[in-house]
Amino acid sequence: MPLLIDRREAVVVISINDAPYNRMSLKFMDDLEALVEEISGDDSVRAVVITGEGDRNFSVGMNLKELPKGIEEKGSPQAVFDQRLRVLAAIENMGKPWIATLFGYCLGGGLELPLACHFRLAAEEGAQIGLPEMDLGTVPAWGGSARLVRCVGRDHAIDMILRGKKISGPEALRIGLVGQVFPHDKLKAEAIALAEELASMPRLAVRGMLGCLVGSETKTLEESLSDERDAVNATFGTPDQQEGMMAFLEKRKPVFNRS
Repeated sequence: MPLLIDRREAVVVISINDAPYNRMSLKFMDDLEALVEEISGDDSVRAVVITGEGDRNFSVGMNLKELPKGIEEKGSPQAVFDQRLRVLAAIENMGKPWIATLFGYCLGGGLELPLACHFRLAAEEGAQIGLPEMDLGTVPAWGGSARLVRCVGRDHAIDMILRGKKISGPEALRIGLVGQVFPHDKLKAEAIALAEELASMPRLAVRGMLGCLVGSETKTLEESLSDERDAVNATFGTPDQQEGMMAFLEKRKPVFNRS
């Protein structure tokens, strides 16, 4: 079983199940694609954590030994990589927050998948995060260069990719690749706590804001303003919006997603 699924009310925790290295096999990607589609259509799931089984590594990336088999099964190298681009785009554009935990090796696809997530948390110690494809005579193929430059800026992306550089959790925090760092033994629990916090937020408002913010780098100001107005219209007058206003007036904490 290449991935494990732990349902915790409105939160789904997905673990890459190939400890200690947690390689992303062909079967893993097929199963992840099906699971992403299922989660996307399930309104009762409001946040997702993606992590690695065990405590040594998030993921060393694609199982390269399977690449010839994948090319044979799918018909071409492009078909293999297209699937990965498709799955990561579906995660990024789902309208539900995804949280990745970066610990141990987070290399190649083991960074490209987290780059498609909306939150990235790293271990304070022991993480080795990078896109080392240059060492294999090639380049990132799952959107790594496109997303990394948007995340950390051109100069940091060039430095990491051209040098095959692996960075620590604190360095990833410094350049903006991750949002927070935690002690290794608390990382997964912190990610789940963040997911539970996000799952408690009003579902339609979260979806609306992710729709506004994801990909906003390529939008004009007018397009972004239009997206924001669409999000306002989608949430105005809903039970959650009414609950939020009532809770504000009654000076209490709102309870969302009751319908």
